[in-house]
Amino acid sequence: MTALLEAPLEREPGVLETAPDALAGFTIGVTATRRREEFSALLERRGARVVRAPAIRLVPLAEDADLLDATRQCLTGPVDDVVVTTGVGLRGWMAAAEGWGLSGELVDHLGRARILSRGPKARGAVRAAGLTDHWTAPSESCAEVHEHLLAQDLRGRRIAVQLHGEPLTEFTASLRAAGAHVIEVPVYRWLPYRDTSPLRRLVTQAVTRSIDAVAFTSAPAVLAMLNAARAEGQEEALLEAFRGTVVAACVGPVTAAPLTERGVPVIQPERSRLGALARALARHLPAASVTRVVAGGHDVEIRGHAVVVDGDLKPLPPAPMAVLKRLAERPGHVISRSELRVVLPGGPSRESAEHAVEMAVTRLRRALGPAGIVETVVKRGYRLACDRDDQ
Repeated sequence: MTALLEAPLEREPGVLETAPDALAGFTIGVTATRRREEFSALLERRGARVVRAPAIRLVPLAEDADLLDATRQCLTGPVDDVVVTTGVGLRGWMAAAEGWGLSGELVDHLGRARILSRGPKARGAVRAAGLTDHWTAPSESCAEVHEHLLAQDLRGRRIAVQLHGEPLTEFTASLRAAGAHVIEVPVYRWLPYRDTSPLRRLVTQAVTRSIDAVAFTSAPAVLAMLNAARAEGQEEALLEAFRGTVVAACVGPVTAAPLTERGVPVIQPERSRLGALARALARHLPAASVTRVVAGGHDVEIRGHAVVVDGDLKPLPPAPMAVLKRLAERPGHVISRSELRVVLPGGPSRESAEHAVEMAVTRLRRALGPAGIVETVVKRGYRLACDRDDQ
């Protein structure tokens, strides 16, 4: 299970597991704040066009009064158990404590506690702080840490739980119900990104299907996008887009939870790493979203928001792409102008529909290059010049 903090960037191996241009023609929204440039570069390296829309920002730890208060609570008496959920969270807590002049006292208190870490990165941070880890969840999940604690007698125990971006409400409530005194340590609290316009634009792009995927590296970023959509009256439309053709890619189960709870299918890598997420997208999008036909004697490949004609990648504007995708749904069949009018972005009025369709087809032919791929059938409509697929 991934942490709510954005996942660390995984160093790429010398040989890519996916083709260098696997994402050519696809447009992917990136909501990450931390390390967004490195993650974007991983996608762009595979040919993707990246739309950057940072969703959240961190409260500076040195200015976080809630973290200071939780630290002082830990120092008022012995701490029996410490739950370390993320390595970056523990390191941040230690750095903040040092800035307040409390690091020595905090390490001394935590050193006498039983430390439970959520995974190997959390365990590594524990050891780097000079502390001893007593148990690590094999599944790297908070749920397993939770079960491990509840299997014991917690009555009267003081347990510090290092949070990672938002409250673990059910986790801490059940510990309290079992008789423990719980200190919630709110390391790295999230707030909406100061400039919300890129995220609002990304919502619109997703709703209009003008992007192919949105990559999420933290659960707060997912919630921030849903909140931005709700503020625009588009939350359900955004969810429908994710349930449809826009791929929601999440770095791990915790990040995915706000979407899966709303019935949205997500793709996730086997390991909660940014490099693995980029590779998962590079495998999924070409397999799920590419249509290949032979039209007019030319190899045509529709991928995302571009078309490849005889190996030559050609970006397409929204209207010509909408027409091409509709024609490719039934290769060789005539598609009427009225059917094509429906798929055009913006829904042109009936009076301008025929002209809008003709303009979109003209632009499509110009973008495709070779003649004869799209044929006009007089008084009926248009078709891709290929053998009919009647199945």
